[in-house]
Amino acid sequence: MWSIGIYTGDSPFKLQPAASVTNPVLSPPDVVDIKADCVADPFMIRVGSTWYMFFEALNREIGRGVIACATSSDALHWSYHRVVLEEPFHLSYPYVFEWEGEYLMVPETLNAGSVRLYKANSFPDSWAFAGELINTTGADPSPFHCGSKWWIFLCTAPYRHDTLSLYMADELGGPWVQHPSSPIIRGNRSIARPAGRIVTVNGRLIRFTQDCYPIYGSRVRAFELLHLTEDDYTEAAAVDGPILGPASSGWNGRGMHHLDAHPMPDGTWVACVDGYSS
Repeated sequence: MWSIGIYTGDSPFKLQPAASVTNPVLSPPDVVDIKADCVADPFMIRVGSTWYMFFEALNREIGRGVIACATSSDALHWSYHRVVLEEPFHLSYPYVFEWEGEYLMVPETLNAGSVRLYKANSFPDSWAFAGELINTTGADPSPFHCGSKWWIFLCTAPYRHDTLSLYMADELGGPWVQHPSSPIIRGNRSIARPAGRIVTVNGRLIRFTQDCYPIYGSRVRAFELLHLTEDDYTEAAAVDGPILGPASSGWNGRGMHHLDAHPMPDGTWVACVDGYSS
């Protein structure tokens, strides 16, 4: 039973449930155009004065995930909109971003056997397949632009959750090649699988990772990218210990495994997160 909440704080490393909302802000009954068994993997983007949240909704009738959308004027209080993307295979982790005036999405398309790019024909409701980025099986692809290159983190052992690979390209459309240090994480379920958008915090480039030990979706940790070049990659824990984890009870009483954090004009941060109950 996965649901979505809103957290706020002075930094992505110090987030707490937003004081002005009642979490979860989105749960399966809020999805009214399909029968959803869970909602998870939320990503937000602000367009004009409106915030849009894209997330996985597990469609009970077809037994696979689709991508749905909700809207907000303040990133705190949300109204469900509709399902905006469905494929013959499972969709999740809708990593949405803007680049050169276009709205793009790289969702998890594990069951399609590749990492795929989608482009909004009419944002936020209409999305079209724009090309295959990486011809390999992987979970939670997380693209970002740094320096003059594009990069993608990808969990290439999606059922073990213990391997993190890194790919790079000069252009978003490719060609993509694997970094010479990849896989950068091997055999470690606590720090391998991506857990949301790569962000910059006070000049530090941060990736978030799922802690899948002892079970999938237990906690979220943060790592700082210390050195990222075509030839080298090094990172270190950004803070000691997890930054998100299960509450003692309630909608996130068993675990949390994702966040998408955004800076606000007043210097604080807001994040959409997910969690599951027993």
